[in-house]
Amino acid sequence: MQCLAPSPVLAPLGVRRTVARVAPALGRRTVVRVANIAAVPEATASDRFKRKADGSYDLSAPPPFNLADLRAAIPAHCWEKNSAKSMAHLALDVAVVFGIAAVAFTVNQWWLWPLYWVAQGTMFWALFVVGHDCGHQSFSNNKTLNDFVGHLAHASILVPYHGWRISHRTHHANHGHVENDESWHPVTKTLYDKLDSWARVGRLSLPWALFAFPFYLWKRSPGKEGSHYDPSCDLFTAGERNQVMTTNAYLIGMLAVLAACTIKLGPLAILNLYVLPYWINVMWLDLVTYLHHHGSHDANEEMPWYRGEEWSYLRGGLTTIDRDYGIFNKIHHDIGTHVVHHLFPQIPHYNLEEATAAVKPVMGPYYREPTRSPGPLPFHLIEPLVRSFSKDHFVKNTGDIVYYEADPAFPKLGAATK
Repeated sequence: MQCLAPSPVLAPLGVRRTVARVAPALGRRTVVRVANIAAVPEATASDRFKRKADGSYDLSAPPPFNLADLRAAIPAHCWEKNSAKSMAHLALDVAVVFGIAAVAFTVNQWWLWPLYWVAQGTMFWALFVVGHDCGHQSFSNNKTLNDFVGHLAHASILVPYHGWRISHRTHHANHGHVENDESWHPVTKTLYDKLDSWARVGRLSLPWALFAFPFYLWKRSPGKEGSHYDPSCDLFTAGERNQVMTTNAYLIGMLAVLAACTIKLGPLAILNLYVLPYWINVMWLDLVTYLHHHGSHDANEEMPWYRGEEWSYLRGGLTTIDRDYGIFNKIHHDIGTHVVHHLFPQIPHYNLEEATAAVKPVMGPYYREPTRSPGPLPFHLIEPLVRSFSKDHFVKNTGDIVYYEADPAFPKLGAATK
């Protein structure tokens, strides 16, 4: 989907062209007539956007632009996929993964291992993003290459490539929809009341929710049935079941590699080299994907969720949030540049920043400018993360535009189950 023309720029309404008339006769006083525009209110670009009674923008309302407007604003070259460039990013990731593993294993000092766990877990997360791009077919124009690289990248961190790719496709197609979304969607009040205390704490509180991804792969989210490993799950069509089986074969192969390495190097070495970094990777994944859809930078803003006729692909996508991850932005391939990615997942990750800059003038206040990291480490994201988990528990059972509500009696871990 390419569009070669930039989006049109409209002149403000209500402003008439000023015309100066100069008397040409020599020897007479020159008279300049200037149209009086002081009495004509000048409309600004912001007038296109709906406001609430308090004067703030109503970002839950339908926007005064459409997908075609955004697509037209993006330069044509941003859509181009460069296989060599994508492979170069992957090669660098793989080199770093093996390089830091070799250093840590060789040095083998207690003080180095914790640093290694964090560094390697971050690189595992980078590999996940590579597989994610392959699943969107934004890695290259060659589907066979995309699926092969995606399988290797995801199997290396025990993620089912096709199973997750298909459920993630469902997420993108239904982003911002209360019932139909697939990833970190809200639960209704009725469903929330049915969850026992352990389930509520495990999904809706810190730090436990940051370990949710493997359990989501096995059992999906509350209110949804099936598994990413089960070819008969309702996530998959009959034609996709063989793809799920192929992915399972890749995962079995990876488990065999890990078993062989455990026999050769010993359980403690694999715990340090792979298992603990794997869980750091899981924490990265849950942290980033949660912040894509929760916790506005503005503490006074509640993010809308939609149902029925109020939902649209565009409005759902506009509820996603860009984040600045400091030194990690490039390490994890700009996945924090998420709004444009959600609306146009075909754009390669190395073009997301340019595409975002191009659509921001069209989006106006619908683009939530990310709070910049005050330093190399994104500690500023702790506040919206904690704030969201403290009060975003459920949404109303009815209503086509709803917002999270808090349970004042939210249970503590270990409380009696209902």
